[in-house]
Amino acid sequence: MSFTLVAFHAHPDDESLLTGGTLARAAAEGHRVVLVTATAGEAGLADDASTRSGLGERRLAELDRAAAALGCARVVLLGYPDSGSDTPTSSPGGPVPFALLDPAGPAARLAAVLDEERADVLTVYDEHGGYGHADHVQVHRVGVLAAELAGTPVVLEATVDRDLLGRIARLMEVIPGLARLVPPGRFANCYTARSDLTHRVDVRRHLGAKRAALAAHHSQTGGGRSIRTVALLLRLPRPLLGPVLGHEWFRERGRPRAGALLDDVFETLR
Repeated sequence: MSFTLVAFHAHPDDESLLTGGTLARAAAEGHRVVLVTATAGEAGLADDASTRSGLGERRLAELDRAAAALGCARVVLLGYPDSGSDTPTSSPGGPVPFALLDPAGPAARLAAVLDEERADVLTVYDEHGGYGHADHVQVHRVGVLAAELAGTPVVLEATVDRDLLGRIARLMEVIPGLARLVPPGRFANCYTARSDLTHRVDVRRHLGAKRAALAAHHSQTGGGRSIRTVALLLRLPRPLLGPVLGHEWFRERGRPRAGALLDDVFETLR
């Protein structure tokens, strides 16, 4: 039996970072995968002024390549203004950043996609937006409301196992070339504790697709004062690919944690 999975993300590259393996696995197993992205990421970081010029267009082209690598059947761009990485603000008469919009408007547009696709599963982020980005928090609000409007039966909050992140950061401290790139305490208040998770999805057989999708987002390998997440993941030595990228995590809204973590994002539907 096949299902339709709609993944809702804030910016190009988010889909590959948090759910790339899951999307690739679902597509490879014969399910329809639809990617909805709220913004073009035009206010994101970039290497220099020449890269920042036209960054949104460049990131959308990268998104198309990443979606193709993951096997997505459709990409929907909502086209809202990127809120940037600082506290979002808006000026009188200027565009309102995605994070500051009333969630009702974007939710209605997303619900229309869910209805059109007859979506069985919607992925969003946890209520904290993972690491707290305002656009990610808004994706949670908008996605939850859209699922209610459309009657989508399963809503999965894409996140990361916070406990595992801490262990990986400590391990990286002793690996030449990776030491001091990620402070061990960086993830203390990010993402989701293991005790609150419902799914741990094995995507090791789809690491090639996930890595290809990450590599498509070349604009996101530079810029800023510290190493970017995409660049860091692409630099991982082969022995660390499985431990770091081989599983993806979710919390299913309304599903109590019972027993072992589930490996199938469609388990509730089955």
